[in-house]
Amino acid sequence: MKNVLIISTSLRLHSNSDLLAEQFAAGARAAGHQVETVSLRGKELRFCTGCMACLQSPVCSIRDDANAIVEKMGRADVICFATPVYYYEMSGQMKTLLDRANPLFSADYAFRDIYLLTASAEAEDSASDGPVHGLEGWIACFEQARLAGVVRGGGADAPGEMAHLDAKLAEACEMGRNV
Repeated sequence: MKNVLIISTSLRLHSNSDLLAEQFAAGARAAGHQVETVSLRGKELRFCTGCMACLQSPVCSIRDDANAIVEKMGRADVICFATPVYYYEMSGQMKTLLDRANPLFSADYAFRDIYLLTASAEAEDSASDGPVHGLEGWIACFEQARLAGVVRGGGADAPGEMAHLDAKLAEACEMGRNV
């Protein structure tokens, strides 16, 4: 049994990326894993100031909701990020969280497998290249981790549209089942 943490980065309630995250979670639970989903909706996440105090301390010196989320990230065996694609890139709140996860760089983190779920209006898989590349840059700083899978949920151009993209939902569920 693995400890799976899903981080939903959309601020929209019942977003398209949330729908993918729910299916990933269902698949992981069906496989017998412990699953927790954290939404960034309603969380206070301030920008990294580059003070580098986190290299001397196990937590960021900025006191907001990021520290508790980063702590959960460090304990998780598997992390799955779900993000809407904005201007061919991950959501700003996801990027802010990745920046604020710098205390994990020198920590004894548990995660090895990282997954990404994207929801974009454009149907082409290439619409998610930016979020994939950005997450790969973060993962490159953690030599024991790898990008283990991506669901490119293109074609969801309206709120809730992902609910009608059965193949993408099934892909997310299957990926969760195979963590």
